[in-house]
Amino acid sequence: MRIAFLGTGRMGTELALRLLAAGHELRVWNRTAAKAQRVLDAGATFANPADAVVDADLVMTCLFGPDTVREVILEADILPAGTTWADITTISPADAAAEARWAEERHVTYVHTPVVGTLGPARAGKLGVYVGGTDPRARKLVATAVGAYADPARLRLLETASEAATAKLLANLALAVTAQGVAEAIRLGASQGFAPDRVLDLLAGTSLGWMAGFKRDFALDRDTSDAQFSTNAIAKDTRLMLQSANAPLPATTAALESLVRAQRAGLGEHDFSVILREESDQARNS
Repeated sequence: MRIAFLGTGRMGTELALRLLAAGHELRVWNRTAAKAQRVLDAGATFANPADAVVDADLVMTCLFGPDTVREVILEADILPAGTTWADITTISPADAAAEARWAEERHVTYVHTPVVGTLGPARAGKLGVYVGGTDPRARKLVATAVGAYADPARLRLLETASEAATAKLLANLALAVTAQGVAEAIRLGASQGFAPDRVLDLLAGTSLGWMAGFKRDFALDRDTSDAQFSTNAIAKDTRLMLQSANAPLPATTAALESLVRAQRAGLGEHDFSVILREESDQARNS
Protein backbone atom coordinates (compact mmCIF):
# COMPACT_ATOMS: atom_id res chain seq x y z
CA MET A 1 0.00 0.00 0.00
CA ARG A 2 1.28 3.51 -0.82
CA ILE A 3 0.93 5.52 2.38
CA ALA A 4 1.54 9.21 3.00
CA PHE A 5 2.49 9.47 6.68
CA LEU A 6 2.56 12.98 8.10
CA GLY A 7 4.09 13.40 11.55
CA THR A 8 7.14 11.45 12.70
CA GLY A 9 7.42 12.49 16.32
CA ARG A 10 8.00 9.93 19.07
CA MET A 11 4.92 7.83 18.36
CA GLY A 12 4.69 8.58 14.66
CA THR A 13 8.21 7.28 14.09
CA GLU A 14 7.43 3.94 15.72
CA LEU A 15 4.18 3.55 13.76
CA ALA A 16 5.88 4.43 10.47
CA LEU A 17 8.65 1.92 11.13
CA ARG A 18 6.08 -0.81 11.75
CA LEU A 19 4.28 0.09 8.51
CA LEU A 20 7.55 -0.12 6.57
CA ALA A 21 8.36 -3.47 8.16
CA ALA A 22 4.94 -4.72 7.03
CA GLY A 23 5.89 -3.96 3.44
CA HIS A 24 4.09 -0.67 2.85
CA GLU A 25 5.64 2.10 0.75
CA LEU A 26 5.85 5.33 2.75
CA ARG A 27 6.27 8.98 1.85
CA VAL A 28 6.74 10.87 5.10
CA TRP A 29 6.82 14.44 6.35
CA ASN A 30 7.64 16.10 9.63
CA ARG A 31 7.93 19.80 10.42
CA THR A 32 11.37 19.13 11.91
CA ALA A 33 12.86 17.06 9.11
CA ALA A 34 15.61 15.59 11.29
CA LYS A 35 12.97 13.75 13.31
CA ALA A 36 12.11 11.71 10.22
CA GLN A 37 15.65 10.37 9.81
CA ARG A 38 15.07 6.96 11.42
CA VAL A 39 12.13 6.37 9.10
CA LEU A 40 14.10 7.55 6.07
CA ASP A 41 16.97 5.24 7.00
CA ALA A 42 14.44 2.38 7.06
CA GLY A 43 13.37 3.05 3.48
CA ALA A 44 10.78 5.84 3.45
CA THR A 45 11.07 8.91 1.24
CA PHE A 46 10.61 12.49 2.43
CA ALA A 47 8.16 14.88 0.79
CA ASN A 48 6.24 17.99 1.72
CA PRO A 49 2.61 17.31 2.69
CA ALA A 50 1.09 18.37 -0.63
CA ASP A 51 3.45 16.12 -2.59
CA ALA A 52 3.27 13.23 -0.14
CA VAL A 53 -0.48 12.76 -0.53
CA VAL A 54 -0.49 12.58 -4.35
CA ASP A 55 -1.66 9.12 -5.53
CA ALA A 56 -1.50 7.73 -1.98
CA ASP A 57 -3.73 4.75 -1.23
CA LEU A 58 -3.99 6.07 2.31
CA VAL A 59 -3.03 9.32 4.04
CA MET A 60 -2.20 8.98 7.74
CA THR A 61 -1.64 11.92 10.08
CA CYS A 62 0.01 11.57 13.49
CA LEU A 63 0.35 15.14 14.71
CA PHE A 64 0.52 16.84 18.11
CA GLY A 65 -3.08 17.95 18.35
CA PRO A 66 -6.15 19.32 16.59
CA ASP A 67 -4.59 22.73 15.92
CA THR A 68 -1.76 21.10 13.98
CA VAL A 69 -4.21 18.97 12.00
CA ARG A 70 -6.16 22.08 11.07
CA GLU A 71 -2.98 23.81 9.92
CA VAL A 72 -1.42 20.92 7.98
CA ILE A 73 -4.57 19.37 6.47
CA LEU A 74 -7.70 21.51 6.70
CA GLU A 75 -6.32 25.00 6.15
CA ALA A 76 -3.80 23.83 3.54
CA ASP A 77 -6.62 21.88 1.83
CA ILE A 78 -4.18 19.36 0.35
CA LEU A 79 -6.26 16.18 0.12
CA PRO A 80 -7.55 15.36 -3.37
CA ALA A 81 -11.10 14.09 -3.82
CA GLY A 82 -11.18 10.33 -3.45
CA THR A 83 -8.49 10.25 -0.75
CA THR A 84 -8.89 8.01 2.28
CA TRP A 85 -7.58 9.92 5.31
CA ALA A 86 -6.84 8.24 8.63
CA ASP A 87 -6.09 10.68 11.46
CA ILE A 88 -4.20 9.13 14.39
CA THR A 89 -3.87 12.41 16.30
CA THR A 90 -5.54 12.63 19.71
CA ILE A 91 -8.41 15.09 19.26
CA SER A 92 -11.78 15.80 20.87
CA PRO A 93 -15.06 14.25 19.69
CA ALA A 94 -16.07 17.69 18.39
CA ASP A 95 -12.80 17.96 16.46
CA ALA A 96 -13.40 14.51 14.95
CA ALA A 97 -16.89 15.51 13.85
CA ALA A 98 -15.52 18.71 12.30
CA GLU A 99 -12.82 16.79 10.44
CA ALA A 100 -15.45 14.34 9.18
CA ARG A 101 -17.63 17.20 7.89
CA TRP A 102 -14.65 18.87 6.22
CA ALA A 103 -13.71 15.60 4.53
CA GLU A 104 -17.25 14.88 3.34
CA GLU A 105 -17.50 18.31 1.71
CA ARG A 106 -14.37 17.49 -0.30
CA HIS A 107 -15.31 13.90 -1.16
CA VAL A 108 -12.55 12.60 1.10
CA THR A 109 -13.24 9.47 3.14
CA TYR A 110 -12.30 10.06 6.77
CA VAL A 111 -11.46 7.63 9.55
CA HIS A 112 -10.24 8.55 13.03
CA THR A 113 -7.85 5.91 14.32
CA PRO A 114 -6.11 6.88 17.58
CA VAL A 115 -3.78 4.50 19.39
CA VAL A 116 -3.68 3.47 23.04
CA GLY A 117 -0.28 2.67 24.49
CA THR A 118 3.24 3.98 24.75
CA LEU A 119 6.42 3.52 22.72
CA GLY A 120 7.20 0.01 23.96
CA PRO A 121 3.90 -1.51 22.78
CA ALA A 122 4.23 0.47 19.54
CA ARG A 123 7.60 -1.11 18.81
CA ALA A 124 6.21 -4.55 19.64
CA GLY A 125 3.06 -4.15 17.54
CA LYS A 126 0.86 -4.40 20.62
CA LEU A 127 -1.01 -1.09 20.66
CA GLY A 128 -4.70 -0.68 21.22
CA VAL A 129 -6.23 0.98 18.16
CA TYR A 130 -9.68 2.44 17.54
CA VAL A 131 -10.88 2.71 13.94
CA GLY A 132 -13.91 4.98 13.72
CA GLY A 133 -15.71 6.12 10.59
CA THR A 134 -19.01 5.82 8.75
CA ASP A 135 -17.64 4.11 5.61
CA PRO A 136 -17.23 0.34 6.14
CA ARG A 137 -14.78 -0.04 3.26
CA ALA A 138 -12.57 2.71 4.63
CA ARG A 139 -12.68 1.17 8.10
CA LYS A 140 -11.56 -2.13 6.59
CA LEU A 141 -8.73 -0.49 4.64
CA VAL A 142 -7.49 1.38 7.70
CA ALA A 143 -7.84 -1.68 9.93
CA THR A 144 -5.61 -3.56 7.49
CA ALA A 145 -2.95 -0.85 7.63
CA VAL A 146 -2.95 -0.40 11.41
CA GLY A 147 -2.63 -4.15 11.79
CA ALA A 148 1.09 -3.46 11.42
CA TYR A 149 1.16 -2.04 14.95
CA ALA A 150 -2.11 -3.10 16.59
CA ASP A 151 -2.67 -5.93 19.03
CA PRO A 152 -5.47 -7.85 17.26
CA ALA A 153 -7.26 -8.32 20.58
CA ARG A 154 -7.26 -4.55 21.10
CA LEU A 155 -8.28 -3.43 17.60
CA ARG A 156 -11.80 -2.01 17.76
CA LEU A 157 -13.96 -0.83 14.88
CA LEU A 158 -16.41 1.96 15.75
CA GLU A 159 -19.23 3.54 13.78
CA THR A 160 -18.08 7.16 13.85
CA ALA A 161 -14.92 9.21 14.16
CA SER A 162 -16.31 10.92 17.27
CA GLU A 163 -16.76 7.55 18.99
CA ALA A 164 -13.09 6.77 18.35
CA ALA A 165 -12.05 10.15 19.73
CA THR A 166 -14.16 9.59 22.85
CA ALA A 167 -12.68 6.13 23.36
CA LYS A 168 -9.15 7.55 23.18
CA LEU A 169 -9.93 10.27 25.71
CA LEU A 170 -11.40 7.66 28.06
CA ALA A 171 -8.18 5.64 27.82
CA ASN A 172 -5.99 8.64 28.51
CA LEU A 173 -8.24 9.80 31.34
CA ALA A 174 -7.52 6.47 32.99
CA LEU A 175 -3.78 7.11 32.65
CA ALA A 176 -3.92 10.65 33.98
CA VAL A 177 -6.20 9.89 36.91
CA THR A 178 -4.40 6.73 38.02
CA ALA A 179 -1.05 8.53 37.84
CA GLN A 180 -2.52 11.27 40.02
CA GLY A 181 -3.83 8.60 42.39
CA VAL A 182 -0.41 6.98 42.76
CA ALA A 183 1.18 10.41 43.32
CA GLU A 184 -1.32 11.13 46.09
CA ALA A 185 -0.77 7.67 47.58
CA ILE A 186 2.96 8.41 47.78
CA ARG A 187 2.12 11.71 49.50
CA LEU A 188 -0.21 10.00 51.99
CA GLY A 189 2.35 7.29 52.69
CA ALA A 190 5.06 9.87 53.27
CA SER A 191 2.88 11.60 55.86
CA GLN A 192 2.94 8.35 57.83
CA GLY A 193 6.64 7.67 57.38
CA PHE A 194 6.36 5.20 54.49
CA ALA A 195 9.14 5.34 51.89
CA PRO A 196 7.97 5.66 48.27
CA ASP A 197 9.08 2.15 47.31
CA ARG A 198 7.09 0.71 50.20
CA VAL A 199 3.99 2.61 49.09
CA LEU A 200 4.37 1.25 45.56
CA ASP A 201 4.75 -2.28 46.93
CA LEU A 202 1.61 -1.90 49.03
CA LEU A 203 -0.40 -0.68 46.05
CA ALA A 204 0.14 -4.00 44.27
CA GLY A 205 -3.19 -5.76 43.93
CA THR A 206 -5.18 -2.54 44.29
CA SER A 207 -6.86 -0.57 41.54
CA LEU A 208 -3.71 1.58 41.38
CA GLY A 209 -1.41 -1.41 41.20
CA TRP A 210 -1.00 -1.40 37.44
CA MET A 211 0.17 2.22 37.31
CA ALA A 212 2.37 1.74 40.38
CA GLY A 213 4.14 -1.13 38.63
CA PHE A 214 4.16 0.43 35.17
CA LYS A 215 5.85 3.64 36.32
CA ARG A 216 7.75 2.30 39.32
CA ASP A 217 11.24 2.85 37.88
CA PHE A 218 10.42 6.40 36.82
CA ALA A 219 8.82 7.14 40.19
CA LEU A 220 11.91 6.00 42.10
CA ASP A 221 15.10 6.66 40.15
CA ARG A 222 14.83 6.34 36.35
CA ASP A 223 15.60 9.46 34.32
CA THR A 224 12.22 10.90 33.39
CA SER A 225 13.71 12.64 30.36
CA ASP A 226 13.51 9.21 28.68
CA ALA A 227 9.87 9.94 27.90
CA GLN A 228 7.49 7.19 26.83
CA PHE A 229 4.55 9.63 26.95
CA SER A 230 5.45 13.24 27.60
CA THR A 231 3.93 15.52 30.19
CA ASN A 232 3.12 18.03 27.45
CA ALA A 233 1.23 15.42 25.45
CA ILE A 234 -0.95 14.08 28.25
CA ALA A 235 -1.59 17.61 29.57
CA LYS A 236 -2.86 18.54 26.12
CA ASP A 237 -5.08 15.45 26.09
CA THR A 238 -6.35 16.19 29.60
CA ARG A 239 -7.43 19.64 28.49
CA LEU A 240 -9.36 18.02 25.63
CA MET A 241 -11.16 15.83 28.19
CA LEU A 242 -12.16 18.84 30.29
CA GLN A 243 -13.27 20.78 27.21
CA SER A 244 -15.35 17.84 25.96
CA ALA A 245 -17.13 16.98 29.20
CA ASN A 246 -20.49 18.55 29.98
CA ALA A 247 -19.93 18.06 33.69
CA PRO A 248 -17.12 18.63 36.21
CA LEU A 249 -14.25 16.11 36.21
CA PRO A 250 -12.59 16.72 39.60
CA ALA A 251 -10.03 13.90 39.40
CA THR A 252 -9.04 14.89 35.88
CA THR A 253 -8.73 18.51 36.98
CA ALA A 254 -6.41 17.49 39.83
CA ALA A 255 -4.29 15.48 37.40
CA LEU A 256 -4.00 18.45 35.06
CA GLU A 257 -2.92 20.71 37.93
CA SER A 258 -0.07 18.30 38.71
CA LEU A 259 0.92 18.12 35.05
CA VAL A 260 0.89 21.91 34.74
CA ARG A 261 3.20 22.21 37.77
CA ALA A 262 5.62 19.88 36.01
CA GLN A 263 5.39 21.94 32.82
CA ARG A 264 6.10 25.15 34.74
CA ALA A 265 9.15 23.45 36.25
CA GLY A 266 10.49 22.90 32.74
CA LEU A 267 9.62 19.19 32.63
CA GLY A 268 7.08 19.22 29.81
CA GLU A 269 9.14 16.93 27.58
CA HIS A 270 9.79 14.50 30.45
CA ASP A 271 7.67 11.39 30.94
CA PHE A 272 4.34 12.16 32.60
CA SER A 273 5.36 9.97 35.53
CA VAL A 274 7.38 12.98 36.64
CA ILE A 275 4.34 13.79 38.80
CA LEU A 276 5.04 10.57 40.73
CA ARG A 277 8.74 11.33 40.88
CA GLU A 278 8.04 14.77 42.34
CA GLU A 279 6.18 13.17 45.26
CA SER A 280 8.90 10.53 45.72
CA ASP A 281 11.64 13.14 45.83
CA GLN A 282 9.71 15.24 48.34
CA ALA A 283 9.09 12.18 50.52
CA ARG A 284 12.76 11.21 50.52
CA ASN A 285 13.91 14.75 51.26
CA SER A 286 11.45 15.41 54.06
